Amino acid sequence: MSVAERSASEKAKHQQGGIWDTIKVVIEALLIALVFRTFLYHPFNIPSGSMEPTLLIGDYLFVSKFSYGYSRYSFPIDLSFIHGRIWEGDGPKRGDVVVFRPPREPSVDYIKRVIGLPGDRIQVKDDILYINDEPVKREPAGEWEGEGRFGGTAAIKEYRETLPNGVSYVTLDMTESGPGDNTRVFEVPPGHYFMMGDNRDNSQDSRFLDGPVGFVPAENLVGRAEIIFFSVQGAPAWAFWKWPWSIRPSRIFEIL
Repeated sequence: MSVAERSASEKAKHQQGGIWDTIKVVIEALLIALVFRTFLYHPFNIPSGSMEPTLLIGDYLFVSKFSYGYSRYSFPIDLSFIHGRIWEGDGPKRGDVVVFRPPREPSVDYIKRVIGLPGDRIQVKDDILYINDEPVKREPAGEWEGEGRFGGTAAIKEYRETLPNGVSYVTLDMTESGPGDNTRVFEVPPGHYFMMGDNRDNSQDSRFLDGPVGFVPAENLVGRAEIIFFSVQGAPAWAFWKWPWSIRPSRIFEIL
């Protein structure tokens, strides 16, 4: 083999090696991303206003999978042979913002706040939340400018609720006569949780047992919302040509 032929052969081998190295890097990156999404943090974006003012349409969150252990809904595909939860830990606490799969729509991710734990008695009377027959502390917190019940912009009353364990957050109250402002007493079954949206008059949640949510089984929990890592307004996140005007910088890296 001549010097020219040997040089050409070595060059071809080097090129093949470079291509294979690139393929390996891509495969390794995909595997790392899959492990990250499956076992650690699940990215989630807010599609509706049911959790306003805490979460806004266009917020992008990281949801920790490991906080409550793992179930069939923790994985990208439905592993129906898994029952219950693995490494469950202490489970959700009152006030946690949680992503879950509702029993009647198990293919759809919902996000709400945990209000009732297994065995709790939950009721809403005249807009006031009661947990185990005790009213939750509720104080006026100003007004929120947002979408009203019938569309258009409206000034909506804000109230700060403080749960018995000290978790505090702001809720919206569009009307004093909403369908969820006066309810019966709900007794949360064992192994289930009672969820409510912070936008009280614009949330399908556990107050409506004939709706998609109802009482949420522990195995339907996906994870706990931890941090907002990106937020845009009036445009999808991939519309980079509308940056920076569409970005809400004050919400990025906000801890929930």
